[in-house]
Amino acid sequence: MDHATHGCVLLLDGTPDGRRGALPNPTAHAIAGASPRGFLAAASADVVQLPAMAGPQSVLAYLQDAVRVPGPLLMWVTGHLMVPARRSTELHLALRESTAATVRYTGLPWEWLVRALRGHPGPTLLLLDAEADAQAWPHVAAAAHDGRLAGGLPACGVITPTPDRPAQEAGPYTRSFLTALSVGHPTAGPTLDPALLHQLALAQAGLPEGFVALRSGTAGAVLTNRAAPRPAAPPAPAPAPAPPVAAEAPAPPREEDPLPRILAAAHAGRHNEAAAMAAAWEQQALRRHGPHSPEAGLWIEVRADLARLAGDHPRAAELWMSAASHRLAGGGPADAEALAALKRAHYCWQHSGDRASGLAPALLALWERVPDSGGAAADVRARLQEAPPSLSR
Repeated sequence: MDHATHGCVLLLDGTPDGRRGALPNPTAHAIAGASPRGFLAAASADVVQLPAMAGPQSVLAYLQDAVRVPGPLLMWVTGHLMVPARRSTELHLALRESTAATVRYTGLPWEWLVRALRGHPGPTLLLLDAEADAQAWPHVAAAAHDGRLAGGLPACGVITPTPDRPAQEAGPYTRSFLTALSVGHPTAGPTLDPALLHQLALAQAGLPEGFVALRSGTAGAVLTNRAAPRPAAPPAPAPAPAPPVAAEAPAPPREEDPLPRILAAAHAGRHNEAAAMAAAWEQQALRRHGPHSPEAGLWIEVRADLARLAGDHPRAAELWMSAASHRLAGGGPADAEALAALKRAHYCWQHSGDRASGLAPALLALWERVPDSGGAAADVRARLQEAPPSLSR
């Protein structure tokens, strides 16, 4: 596989205004906050997020730009599938202004999306986590079963019935798929088979009754395997012969990457074991490289993700905030990885229950250090205003 290619990740949120709550679509928010650039099997990648789009022609223009990128293309779609109220059963992805009466003109025809993606010359994968209302459900289910929804593309995902109220957290399929992506597989090679991740997500997600699964085709080299062993470094030049001595000391063993073993333990439910291993390696990084080093920062992020996998969202939020602070200190407010760590902290904070108010001041202080944090900072301020005075000081 050629890792020197440049790829693209396109995140399309098809949620109409009528289904938006106080926060943006939490499924789209979770995907964007998971640093999707790191999922792609390419040396570099563009990440284009399309939230609250108005007008199908605008979305089509972004699609046409994305398919011109020759490397791997990951298209992740969330939101609502609809059919027009009258005279047509053509599936549309709802956009910002869509209703059943207007979706024929304001939504994105699903055929436009799959036709555009079929024009991509490189490896392509369509991931779908969408909802459909009662009117659209028979047409969506039929299209999923007869292949029209995949449109001949490598695709996987789920469609679930639209709940009565907008969801407050990311869809369970997306959460499980993101977890499987972040853990990887220690024996799967440099790339991951989406079919394997799809099956893991279905098994672990706890999806609502009546969901429809989408699975089609073979994607090829789109998703990188974060747990794959790193290639061995080239051998160093042979040193000059040493003078003979009475006893030669044995050569130290080559140090292996511990991360696959740690993630495998966490994925198997051995969370205490995984956390202990990560803490030991963090201490070693601190001794070797110092507390402000990139190596030490990496282990803060590993421990944060382990806490999230263990279900300890408050601790995960604290650690991701520490990781974000570490990266901001090193790279400044424009550091993309600092912003990714801060988004992960925000996601875990949203799931921290009664402890969220106590974490809010530190999270707000971090958001105020980065440009264009408006919506996230406002979300934290609103929680602080709701909190008892003793917690918001």
